[in-house]
Amino acid sequence: SKSLSDEENLKLFGKCNNPNGHGHNYKGEELTSILTHIDPVSGMVMNLTELKEYLQEAIMDPLDHKNLDKDVPYFAEVVSTTENVAVFIWENLQRLLPSGILYKVKVCETDQNVVVYKGEETMAE
Repeated sequence: SKSLSDEENLKLFGKCNNPNGHGHNYKGEELTSILTHIDPVSGMVMNLTELKEYLQEAIMDPLDHKNLDKDVPYFAEVVSTTENVAVFIWENLQRLLPSGILYKVKVCETDQNVVVYKGEETMAE
């Protein structure tokens, strides 16, 4: 965090505190959940081709194989924690998906570090 000293960053982030950055491979299992009704004509909740395009634009294009802190403008001023990655994905999907159907975003950094975000207000706001 740019707002903390080196010592405070080390205390707060431990082994994840590295001035040159560190990497994660986030899992996309159940990355997003859509909550809506099945269309009686198509038999689908949503056109899966469109959903795949939205996921590509909202998640893969901006984040895949990127150094979040250096390559993604959003994280220039926001600490790239798993929680904030979930918020970033939520905000991107909210822009693209039909209103009111995004239920949650789930980001798995490790098997033990999983964040579920349902659009609540962030503490920084």
